[in-house]
Amino acid sequence: MTADADFIVVGAGSAGCIVAAELARRDVGRILLLEAGPSDNHPLVKMPFGLAWLMGSKRDWRFKSDPQKGLGGRQLNVHRGRMLGGSGSINSMVWFRGRCDDFDGWNVKGWEWPDVEPAFEAVEAKLQPKQMTGVHPLVQALSDLFGGNANEAPTPEYESAGTFRFNMRNARRWSAADAFMRPAQAAYDLKVRTGSEVDRIEFEGDQAKRVILLDGTKLSASKGIVLSAGSIGSPAILMRSGVGPAEHLQELGITVTHNSEEVGDNLHDHPAAGLHFAGPRSGYGLTLSQMPAWMLAPFRYLFTRKGRFASPTVEGGAFFNARCDTGEPDVQCHFIPFMLDWKGSRFTHGSGYFADVCACRPKSRGRLRLTSADPNVAPDIDLGLFQDPDDVETLLAGLKRLRELMSKAAFGKHRAPEVYPGPEVSSDEALRQHIKDRGATAYHPVGTLRMGEGTAPVTPRLAVAGVTDLWVADASVMPSVTSANTNAPSMMIGYRAAKFISEDTA
Repeated sequence: MTADADFIVVGAGSAGCIVAAELARRDVGRILLLEAGPSDNHPLVKMPFGLAWLMGSKRDWRFKSDPQKGLGGRQLNVHRGRMLGGSGSINSMVWFRGRCDDFDGWNVKGWEWPDVEPAFEAVEAKLQPKQMTGVHPLVQALSDLFGGNANEAPTPEYESAGTFRFNMRNARRWSAADAFMRPAQAAYDLKVRTGSEVDRIEFEGDQAKRVILLDGTKLSASKGIVLSAGSIGSPAILMRSGVGPAEHLQELGITVTHNSEEVGDNLHDHPAAGLHFAGPRSGYGLTLSQMPAWMLAPFRYLFTRKGRFASPTVEGGAFFNARCDTGEPDVQCHFIPFMLDWKGSRFTHGSGYFADVCACRPKSRGRLRLTSADPNVAPDIDLGLFQDPDDVETLLAGLKRLRELMSKAAFGKHRAPEVYPGPEVSSDEALRQHIKDRGATAYHPVGTLRMGEGTAPVTPRLAVAGVTDLWVADASVMPSVTSANTNAPSMMIGYRAAKFISEDTA
């Protein structure tokens, strides 16, 4: 019986598109890329500002966290892209490699900075990320906060501020699907299927042989299967396939293929808390005077690729030291020159801007577990936010310094007063309560299938430990999150995965 493909890649996100394209380019056989969601061929996907409507739509998995103890029992949205391009199709396209010592700190052989740098360079050769042009004057003013880097993009390597780099072309989203998948489809033996959600992997003994879709369809792979469904999807599929904590799987009636106790552990994200500013003539917002500009915005974007709809919302920010003794940045700030409501509505009247602080290297850890063997039932997602009080103290110090920096920024006529939580909320106790009441994440979940030696679920060559012909290529393999946005490192992982798999199956 002829296999459906030589390699099947599950998940067409930032890593999955690249691993599939690179396997095809390396001529290792027939590649089949499966995506649960629809195509990314939608105007809102390509338009940077479109993410404001895409989050929470049918192109989002719309996961919810468990009630978080560190947030007073609040549940958080865990936005994950459900379409070609994955979360890289609903994000702000912010491009950071991370700090060099992020990768050294993984303590995984073959993943130190000199090992990963060439992969970043190869990915960037196709993505060509650049600093955004046409940013709001508020964002431009950030460049002088620390001096010496006014013409450079900020970096987590040292204190810096200004306009970020983005993976956009001609003010349009340029994802891994655009830069890697589609060219590979045209040139190599790569087939893509959308609307193909995977339930589980089927094994023969310890060998991964087939993927089973939700509708019962079985697709076979002669050489192997790659999981690239992300930090939520990949461990969930793996556990439904019988690879995970044996006791947990047995409780759900799942036959254990391999007892891997750490599958789903080590879940973490960048915790965040922010400040809202509001005032006339400050940032973008919904006011009577701005209505004409909003009405013209779609036409201006369509014909000139400029204006508000060309903004990915996050246009710039900063990295700074809040409490790190070494002086290296321990906080990232995302700056949004738009009025955001602090009462829960998506849109609100007024003009303003928003700035947050994220802990670059959080210490808190959560975990992911299944609630049912049924793939239609969402998993149990415990982000573990603020389980380590040190993360709260980092954000506390970060908010204090953020206020100082915002007061010094040369915003001129665009300056607005802080309205939430407000300057009267100044004591340490009050700011800790603000973090508890309003703290969230930067939507950068990682770590649920950490790579490493010993008991790690995934080997340094990205093979699933304890079974054969099965690999993982996505942010779930990161032992710890990088010091900034995770889209670029995810693509790097996809690129390196294709290299490892092609070498190890030659």
